[in-house]
Amino acid sequence: MPKTQTTIRLEENDYKEAREILEYIGMSYAQAVNMFNRMIVLERGLPFEAKIPNETTKKAMKEAFELDGDYITLDDLKAEHHAS
Repeated sequence: MPKTQTTIRLEENDYKEAREILEYIGMSYAQAVNMFNRMIVLERGLPFEAKIPNETTKKAMKEAFELDGDYITLDDLKAEHHAS
């Protein structure tokens, strides 16, 4: 299948973190974008729900942001990966 090249603008920090996460799972950024693009075609739309959160979801999101140290960061995952 022929390939095409495109240019997109992304938030720099999100892009860097996404690349690190994808690298951790063994996937390149280009592979992930191709997968996302293919899923859009197969689903004939976004491959996930895109909604404005309801009050229950907003409350859960607020609680998640307020967690006091009971979470894992990307740095934690990296340290765990390098330790094994």
